[in-house]
Amino acid sequence: MRLTGRLPIGWKQLLHNRTRLVAAVGGVTFANVLIFMQLGFMNALFSTSVMTHRTWDTDIVIAASDFRSLREANPVPRSRMYQALAVDGVHDATPLYLGTMFWTDPDTSDTTNFRVMGVDPDQRVFLDPALQRQVAPLRQPDYALVDLKTRDFPAAIRDRLEAGSPVRIEVSGRQLTLVGSFSQGATFDVDGVMITSDETFLRLFPRRRPGTPTVVLVRCDPGADPEAVARRLNALWPEKDVRAFTKQQLVEAEQSYQAKQTPIGFVFGFGVVIGLIVGLVIVYQVLATDVQDHMAEYATFKAIGYPPRFFLGVVFQEAVSLAALGFIPGLGISLVLYQVAARATSLPITMTLGRPIMVFVLTAVMCTISGAIATRRLNAADPADLF
Repeated sequence: MRLTGRLPIGWKQLLHNRTRLVAAVGGVTFANVLIFMQLGFMNALFSTSVMTHRTWDTDIVIAASDFRSLREANPVPRSRMYQALAVDGVHDATPLYLGTMFWTDPDTSDTTNFRVMGVDPDQRVFLDPALQRQVAPLRQPDYALVDLKTRDFPAAIRDRLEAGSPVRIEVSGRQLTLVGSFSQGATFDVDGVMITSDETFLRLFPRRRPGTPTVVLVRCDPGADPEAVARRLNALWPEKDVRAFTKQQLVEAEQSYQAKQTPIGFVFGFGVVIGLIVGLVIVYQVLATDVQDHMAEYATFKAIGYPPRFFLGVVFQEAVSLAALGFIPGLGISLVLYQVAARATSLPITMTLGRPIMVFVLTAVMCTISGAIATRRLNAADPADLF
């Protein structure tokens, strides 16, 4: 093994055939870009699916016992809120209504689907003080707040709202007055979010009843343990028609559902696997061909007593070199594509700090496995048969 320490044989062999090296690096780069993009989309799916949850000023959320996702959440009896208020450790509780509503821009005929949140304007609902301050005016009928990061939202309406001018729009046959704005962003399910009072919500969704909110937000007394309070609440309801989640438990339940039970979550995860397989096959083909082309040289080393680990070291040197050479342009291309995709979809597709490290480790493992497979034939061969 001392020879590989003095002379980078693997690297020299890669440079010997520049055309093959470029093709191999291109293949590893493609695999890296594919993995980066799938992970970027997957992270956007997970982060956007819980953006609404994270805006709430709550310690506990009472939801239907079969809760999987806000998009599919069954309503809960409002009576559970009043029962919760009597439990030790509960400070206050407020109902929250959720629905999906479509709005058609009369100027362009483009349709936007909003997630509508109906809230009690007299209660504290949101963590953001600037957003919470805008809730009180919603006491006026048919007043609403709108998400300025709504996908393809008309610039004219955005400009007027940012200037402090109310805007009237027609939704579901009713005239709504947009009196304020906030920034949240689009998700895979909806283009944006709109906030109304609970009374306005029930006018927009006449089939919904005041006694059936989507969830109930519960805040605990100062110093109370939300997990302990949630356990007391769950013990209160033997019927098991509702369940008290801590806020973090609800976020985890939503993300778990998106990852394991939705087709899109499976597709993104499968895309990562496909990227690894593509890279593994490409690197294996390059290394196997390189081993075959230098069989005579390897035979000489083997005949004079070099052990199998020497050949494995040479091929691993090539594999790690390919991993590094393919990773750098793959990362650069992915950063550009993230920006393009984020602008095109209005989704938060960003590069996290740990993702490049994870992808490089996956790439190195992928290339190392390819190298190990490529050396199997060489290790099993007899030196006399190699000449």
